[in-house]
Amino acid sequence: MLTVDFSRFPLAPGDRVLDLGCGAGRHAFECYRRGAQVVALDQNGDEIREVAKWFAAMKEAGEAPAGASATAMEGDALALPFPDDSFDVVIISEVMEHIPDDKGVLAEMVRVLRPGGRIAVTVPRYGPEKICWALSDAYHEVEGGHIRIYRGDELLGKMREAGLEPYGTHHAHGLHSPYWWLKCAFGVDNDKALPVKAYHKLLVWDIMKKPLATRLAEQALNPVIGKSFVAYATKPQLPAEPAEPTEPAATPAAKPAAKATTRTPKTSPAKPAKPAKPAKPVKAANSVKATAKSASGAAK
Repeated sequence: MLTVDFSRFPLAPGDRVLDLGCGAGRHAFECYRRGAQVVALDQNGDEIREVAKWFAAMKEAGEAPAGASATAMEGDALALPFPDDSFDVVIISEVMEHIPDDKGVLAEMVRVLRPGGRIAVTVPRYGPEKICWALSDAYHEVEGGHIRIYRGDELLGKMREAGLEPYGTHHAHGLHSPYWWLKCAFGVDNDKALPVKAYHKLLVWDIMKKPLATRLAEQALNPVIGKSFVAYATKPQLPAEPAEPTEPAATPAAKPAAKATTRTPKTSPAKPAKPAKPAKPVKAANSVKATAKSASGAAK
């Protein structure tokens, strides 16, 4: 009898699964059949030894595919013996209502769940559970019994506070609420009361045969009197770390421009011109003679 709906909570072969507070191992067995690598953990040593025997029997019968693995171990839900980010999937079914430090359990589950991993939490539903408490003190006032009743929004709020992101809810086991009301009315330990015995046979027949009539009846009853409240959530992916700024590659400094030089073509200095020779002076005597001759010719 599964409380987790694996059509809403997909499981892939090879997923690392922790069934925390596994009890008799019903969810651990289903995960093993689906090819997961399962760790079933509980503080009850007797139940763990029984779960380990069933794992061995399933392996011998070939009920688990190749690559699947299963381990049963004792442990404390408030101090899980696993490193951070150890599991892809965590299931905790009908456990948190027993533990005083439920926030501590949520914190441990989130710690061992990898970023992007999925978690399924199931607890008794508020309405049907409230009727059980009203009908019988012995139902909850026992060692290890139920110490709180969750409202759905309260559980989802605690899951969000723990860092989870809920993505879906539903109710399960509508046929089982009347059985527990009968148990509380006739005595929690009184299995011989006729109404209790008769209803128990009905439930066993339903679990073993899964007839259509009871399947349809339970689907109709789940939203109204479903015994369990089931919530699914994911652990957010880590934000991508911003890339460290890189200094731009140094641009080589431009070489200083070569000094512009204007080469003056080499020219030979002009040779100074030779001074002109001075004209020879005219002799005065000759001038006088010429003048006299001219004058004498004109007088004749």
